[in-house]
Amino acid sequence: MKKIQTNINGLFIIKNEIFSDERGQFMEIWNHTNFQNQNLNINFSQDNISISRKNVIRGLHFQNQPYGQIKYISVIRGKVLDVVVDIRKESKTFGEYFTIELKNNNTGLLVPSGMAHGFLSLEDNTIFSYKCSGPYNPKNEHTIKWNDKDIGIPWGIMNPIISKKDNNGISLQKYITSNEINA
Repeated sequence: MKKIQTNINGLFIIKNEIFSDERGQFMEIWNHTNFQNQNLNINFSQDNISISRKNVIRGLHFQNQPYGQIKYISVIRGKVLDVVVDIRKESKTFGEYFTIELKNNNTGLLVPSGMAHGFLSLEDNTIFSYKCSGPYNPKNEHTIKWNDKDIGIPWGIMNPIISKKDNNGISLQKYITSNEINA
């Protein structure tokens, strides 16, 4: 396992080793000891799977503190444009985003608490896996609007399939001025 720092502090690309032979391939997606050896001491308590059609956007989601979640993300089948926005108000990279195309290979993404996360499914029946360090807390979940002009994420799509809740997300400016919403 190899961790690669991105432009956002604490956000890592994870490269897992693939073992191949005449039967096919084997890969460990998550190994607690390997993560500890990389100084990533995380206790995940919930695993989630979503299955999405092509052109579906989910996100940009986050939970208020102290309910924030660390997430380890990978794609089991298909392909996504994965997007992370740093919304830690004290961070040097506040408001910056990171994008990566994830597919069913050896690449995952470790997303620290304090990030808004979302993805665009690039293929039908994409299976998206995410481990979470804490439970889903609907009373403390919020959404940053996927097409917020102040962030300027290049999604490459004008009319995605998106839930009403996600489409009605708040702007980054509203997040900044809110005293009740804090990732």
